[in-house]
Amino acid sequence: MKSSMLFTLASAASTVLASTPTERISMAPKGFNFDFTVGAAYFMTNEASGNYLVSSSVGADGKLTLYEAVYTGGNGAHGLPAPFGVDGLFSQGSVGVSPAGRFVANVNAGSNTVSVHAIDISNPAQLWPIGKPVSSGGEFPNSLAINKAGNRVCVVNAGAVNGVSCYKFNLSQGLTPIPNSIRSLKLNQTTPANGPANTPSQVIFSADEKQLIVSVKTGNGYLAIWDINTDGSLSSTFSTVSGGALPFSMIYIPGENAIFIADPGVGYDVFNLDSTKAKTATISVPVAGQGAICWSTYSPQSGNFYLMDVRNSIISEVNVGKSLNSTIVKQYPLGTDGPLDTAVATVGKHDFMYTLAAKATGLTVLSVGGPGNLTVLQRIDLVAPAKAAKLTINSTNVQGMATFIG
Repeated sequence: MKSSMLFTLASAASTVLASTPTERISMAPKGFNFDFTVGAAYFMTNEASGNYLVSSSVGADGKLTLYEAVYTGGNGAHGLPAPFGVDGLFSQGSVGVSPAGRFVANVNAGSNTVSVHAIDISNPAQLWPIGKPVSSGGEFPNSLAINKAGNRVCVVNAGAVNGVSCYKFNLSQGLTPIPNSIRSLKLNQTTPANGPANTPSQVIFSADEKQLIVSVKTGNGYLAIWDINTDGSLSSTFSTVSGGALPFSMIYIPGENAIFIADPGVGYDVFNLDSTKAKTATISVPVAGQGAICWSTYSPQSGNFYLMDVRNSIISEVNVGKSLNSTIVKQYPLGTDGPLDTAVATVGKHDFMYTLAAKATGLTVLSVGGPGNLTVLQRIDLVAPAKAAKLTINSTNVQGMATFIG
């Protein structure tokens, strides 16, 4: 290695030995050859004593091998109230990857900052800090978005000072605040945020990158939408599109000006943003017996969406048709995993799903064999490797999942 709710789940935390933050901690197995890896997956420990990005190598077979933990330069935090459940930030997108910019970005909710790390050219699991963490422009940042070109990052804050802020990015300077891009959501909140209700869940760019969109879960949910000016600044106020109960994670539906949204108050929502229609329509679809469907992902190989129910430990596969009508294709029980943040990566011509199994304090890799054919490929325990590395990991704090292939 180179040097340098609604659903407060009272599951027991798997606490590993506390440690003073250091630059990087090896978690690689002895003798493993990392020369043949094709990419990497990343999540963060989100610990108040020091937030670490944990990287794993992705092999040609889609399987993961733990590599290292890199200190982000900031601290994590867990939202209120106690006792703490496994969703510390009430969000999706706390860790993001830019394939174009070749970097990883993450929020530090306990320090009110955002960090960026460059992805090593020869080893994608090796990360190198770029500059120092920058202010998030508010308190308790919990989600971020990166544009396609990899030269702009926007973050949403969920605490007492809530709203969005945006930055320019380059590999030499890291993040530089964009003037007139700090905008308030005007939520009545605390720091740390008290949730999950009454908090923002995710920030994304619109498909044409002319707008910035935040999902807000209030019981009568809505999307907050700012226009993005040519200089990167944001409109002074945001417009809203109402719908759903607790709109959480957001994924654009390919070929449509519509967003597929996990909603723990219902099941899932489909927000139609097509302005050419008579009116914008939101369809909320119940998922029978759902416990807490909050996170979601999409597989190009199957053409379907996947919903993560952390309480029931079930993944639900959903197909959305051309008319935005949707059906549940299949449901997959995952035992005691408790799936949270999830990312799909295409390795060769095959899709693999990488899930943060919070209740099991581990990682789960699934193979997407086409529609209705999701199978568990690998499970990785994080407790023993973290203990051996003297890295603090708690099941109630771990957050985020992002992948890089290339």
